[in-house]
Amino acid sequence: MDICIAGLDKTFDNRDRVIFKDLTATFRTGKTSVLLGKSGVGKSSLLNLVAGIDTPDRGRIQIGDTVVSDMDDAGRTLFRRRHIGFVFQSFNLIPVLTVLENVGLVGQLDGRPDRDIKEKAAFLLETVGLADRLLDFPDRLSGGEQQRVALARALINDPEIILADEPTGNLDGKTGTAVLELITDQAKRLHKTLVMVTHSPDALAWADEVFTVENYALVPGNGI
Repeated sequence: MDICIAGLDKTFDNRDRVIFKDLTATFRTGKTSVLLGKSGVGKSSLLNLVAGIDTPDRGRIQIGDTVVSDMDDAGRTLFRRRHIGFVFQSFNLIPVLTVLENVGLVGQLDGRPDRDIKEKAAFLLETVGLADRLLDFPDRLSGGEQQRVALARALINDPEIILADEPTGNLDGKTGTAVLELITDQAKRLHKTLVMVTHSPDALAWADEVFTVENYALVPGNGI
């Protein structure tokens, strides 16, 4: 599904701090789009707006045929659960759940049968190279392995869109490159729309489109 943003304004601190002003952009179906920019310019905020975690002050966010910016909280939550997979910098795994349970949790929240969820979770974990870690807890995994679990979790409901917020920010260079390759490979193989915020120049090698967040807007190119 295409992500179409038109005329978007967003402010914080009682409108004293402008984040976006009349931002317009399109992220195309099946493409990997990388967002660059200095810290604090709003890269993560843009992902939260696309996901419906936050709402714009003005403007329109449309994903496929759905205008997400017009939906209420409950509608956005349901849409996000079914159509968007989120990969976070901090992994956000639940420490008291096994790897298999962490991946399957989103599917359980969507009301799918337990057997189907376990089979899909096990398949995804095999896909990301963790078939032998299903019953381990997160504290037994390296940072790279935890991020692989997070990617499998993001894919459990077969979302059309993957949003990745600094997915390599807590990883060393070699591990980060491996995770970038895995995320982008999965997105291309499964024909997902991937929007990724990163400071890593390595990500440019896998990008179909590159944007820089600056001057309250999204500018095509890497700003160099």
